[in-house]
Amino acid sequence: MATAAEDPPGLQETSGNSAGARRHAFPDGPSTSQANKKTIGHRGIDPTGETTYKKTTSSALKGAIQLGITHTVGSLSQKPERDVLLQDFEVVESIFFPSEGSNLTPAHHYGDFRFKTYAPIAFRYFREMFGIRPDDYMYSLCNEELIELSNPGASGSLFYVSRDDEFIIKTVQHKEAEFLQKLLPGYFMNLNQNKRTLLPKFYGLYCVQSGGKNIRIVVMNNLLPSVVKMHQKYDLKGSTYKRRASAKERSKAVPTFKDLDFIQEMPDGLLLDGETYNAVCKTIQRDCLLLQSFKIMDYSLLMGVHNVNQASEDAGAVAVDQARPQVQKPLYCTALEAIQSEPTRMGSMDIEDKTGGIPAKNSKGERLLVYIGIIDILQSYRLAKKLEHSWKSLVHDGDTVSVHRPSFYADRFQKFMCNTVFKKIAGKTSPTKKRRAVGYIPLRKVPVFLTQASSESRSDPEGESGMHTGRPDLLPKALSNINSLSKATEHTVSISLENTASSQQEASSLDHNKAQAGPLEESLGAISLSDVVPQMNTCSV
Repeated sequence: MATAAEDPPGLQETSGNSAGARRHAFPDGPSTSQANKKTIGHRGIDPTGETTYKKTTSSALKGAIQLGITHTVGSLSQKPERDVLLQDFEVVESIFFPSEGSNLTPAHHYGDFRFKTYAPIAFRYFREMFGIRPDDYMYSLCNEELIELSNPGASGSLFYVSRDDEFIIKTVQHKEAEFLQKLLPGYFMNLNQNKRTLLPKFYGLYCVQSGGKNIRIVVMNNLLPSVVKMHQKYDLKGSTYKRRASAKERSKAVPTFKDLDFIQEMPDGLLLDGETYNAVCKTIQRDCLLLQSFKIMDYSLLMGVHNVNQASEDAGAVAVDQARPQVQKPLYCTALEAIQSEPTRMGSMDIEDKTGGIPAKNSKGERLLVYIGIIDILQSYRLAKKLEHSWKSLVHDGDTVSVHRPSFYADRFQKFMCNTVFKKIAGKTSPTKKRRAVGYIPLRKVPVFLTQASSESRSDPEGESGMHTGRPDLLPKALSNINSLSKATEHTVSISLENTASSQQEASSLDHNKAQAGPLEESLGAISLSDVVPQMNTCSV
């Protein structure tokens, strides 16, 4: 792992304007830190109003990043394709960029710096998995100036976004970069098993060294496309302790709200259709299980909400900039692709097809497009985090604070997302489906001897009685002996043919027997031997 003590390049003290330019780009004197108006972590603002990071101006840092990525991607393309080996995750390549240039690097005005690339072969494989070609990657990041995000958050990191809106560059701390290096083999294994995930897609890990300072950066996928207006933005952890946006945050044009704000503003949650809801919860559950296995906690779900109904009232609010050069978009990087769900009719199909938002509705029935992703996964449950949880637990309910052991954190995170944030739309069930659900079977007119035979055969333990109790004129109720029943039927038919001469007298006897049997058997179609044979006393079965 690169540290300041390993290879400090230092600034070359030369005279002239070039030295002044280098000192302005990478200042190293104490006067600069005293002149900073405001500092959050390593991020500050110099007297000219430009953002600085570890006393390095943002413009110089952006230039150094683009020079370094251009060189490392170009040199990597000359290496043959091969499988990723275990030792590839530990490789660190370094190149020195003097301001006057060299036989390998161009001249520049950003000051002398050294650019380090971590695990270049492994990250090349990751980019190929997501369909990112080397020329597209270099064109997106290095062809035009990077855009600095004006609302980076409270972490003290700098964020840059590429002009084509595909990639995010974030400065990370030494511990986070070191943890990502250790995480790479497991990250590699997970991507091979499942490319569809809400976890960050890491495309590169680099370090800019100058003036004894190490500025580590990571390149990731962009979760919130700038071409779509986000009417609401949330950072959700599933905890409630101090999880409310500050007054200063609320004063911003697009504030980032937190858990308690979401519960207050959207008590009914975001409504998804059944298939999409199941896909979202399944993806979150799978990702949390992976993070728990790596002992990672304190991650968040970054969520941007685009209100389609509200945007339709604002002319051109969601129009995609067609003037931008269109490069091949990375695979599995939109929210809709990540959850393995197909587009539905709940959202705006035109916007959805281009930006990959998840269609949803709010309690008012307004159509929404939701963009989600899990962020800040480089926080392991180390000693500092354990002490932080213990201290907060003394003054507040330990189960509500953000920092917690990974297993509890993952379980709480899943429950909050799938029970509070996302909810399934209760669909209307048709009468046909209701009948199917309760096992509805239409009634049929079934002969009595079939129904009685099946029911009484279950109640008769011996199964030998063969005749209905008290009704010797009905057919045998036990149908187990089919041959006996067939013989009895043939015998009774022969008797009826022999007595055709006295048909009138037999008909009156038949009516009398039916009246005695009762209206129920007649209405249900009961079959009696007296219907066929008038004189049952002469028939022996």
